Amino acid sequence: MTTRRDMLRTSALGFGALALSTIDQTAAQAAASPFSPQPSQFPAPAKNVIFMMQNGGPGQMDLFDPKPELTKFNGKIHVEKVEMFQPGSEGNRLLATPLKFRRYGRCGTEMAEILPHLGSVADDFCLIRSAWNYHNNHTESLVSMNTGKIFQGRPALGSWISYALGTENQNLPAYIVLRDPDGYNTSGTLLWQNGFMPALYRGTEVSTRGTPVLNLNPSRHIPADVQKDNLDLLAKLNRKHQEKYRYESALEARIQNYELAARMQLAAAETLDVSGETEATKKMYGLDKDITAAYGMRCLLARRLIESGVRFVQILPPLKPQSQPWDSHSNVKTQNEQICGRCDQGSAALIKDLKQRGLLESTIVIWTGEFGRLPVSQNGAGRDHNRNAFSMIVAGGGFKAGHVHGATDEVGYRSVEDRVSVADLHATVLHQLGFDHDKLTYMRNGRPETLTDSVVTDARVVDGMIA
Repeated sequence: MTTRRDMLRTSALGFGALALSTIDQTAAQAAASPFSPQPSQFPAPAKNVIFMMQNGGPGQMDLFDPKPELTKFNGKIHVEKVEMFQPGSEGNRLLATPLKFRRYGRCGTEMAEILPHLGSVADDFCLIRSAWNYHNNHTESLVSMNTGKIFQGRPALGSWISYALGTENQNLPAYIVLRDPDGYNTSGTLLWQNGFMPALYRGTEVSTRGTPVLNLNPSRHIPADVQKDNLDLLAKLNRKHQEKYRYESALEARIQNYELAARMQLAAAETLDVSGETEATKKMYGLDKDITAAYGMRCLLARRLIESGVRFVQILPPLKPQSQPWDSHSNVKTQNEQICGRCDQGSAALIKDLKQRGLLESTIVIWTGEFGRLPVSQNGAGRDHNRNAFSMIVAGGGFKAGHVHGATDEVGYRSVEDRVSVADLHATVLHQLGFDHDKLTYMRNGRPETLTDSVVTDARVVDGMIA
């Protein structure tokens, strides 16, 4: 007896069977709960990620990558014409850093003195000095760092990870974004989009001031038992409606979002309440000082969210002194001093706190900008963008601790030794979470998409950064 599936498989070159398999996969994606914890492809040390996106481009030779040759040849014309982005660097004259360096920790890693808190945890992280990106403009490089490509419209790293692993807390989103409550840094919500994935994989913004999640609670008080009855009835109606549209993944995503919002009404308030934290912990994060309190609060909440089972937390920097605060075009010394004074303490406290609670081994902490700075001066005292070299910090999750990976040339213009591209970073992070970056796929228009697209990017797992 010939079944309908046999007929589809043997007629019209099998295109009918191909179409059916795509429909079945779409239906399976819609039916499976995306919030349930999912197994990794192979055993790995990490299960969570905190991504500290330092918008603006921290200068590697001013903060993480000391270059004696810059001091030696300060003011001299560089032998290689650098790739400028903005006017002001036409003279191509080398600029020595006005900031002092010192060695930190047992590992003796050299970093700027204006980063004493991060320096205090140097034995706990891998400092990558050979990173590079694909573009010199903020938006393209930020989008690349967050999604793998310079083009908008692709899922963010947090979307891929929450898609792959689900979440351990069914009452909170898998992917949460903690930004400055006063507004958005450069490129705004482009950095946590779901792209071609369902909307439930988009980063959920949570405010650290006022109402944590807008429109989460009813505008007027409703007794708890009445609200529960309302939500139960709504869930039944939603599921009955969904039976008519079994293959509509967008409808499933919308229903899941509404149901999650209902569960969040209680869970979000409890998780984001820091009143039970000790005074010593609050002080460690800098909550006792105006200049460090806001960013420190985001770092503290990131720890609480990870502790509560959230899979991916993204922290954005302050809006002061500007919307891209690490962008030191006018004055390397003063601009770095200002932003380090706001972010250094909270960043280090998060790593220290995760470690003392036994969470750092299973949590990858990434501290990075979108690119670095040029070794030549811009208008005398600043530096322009540099996609060819920058430094980043990666801690926990099985990455080497107290280790410096890679190197730049003698003035810090290009990454030359053990280079790490953005795609390499993403591939290595996925590996530490238990996934082969070429085999973690999402079907889009009948074609398997990956985060790294290694056929184009030549992405690889960087074994030299792994313990």
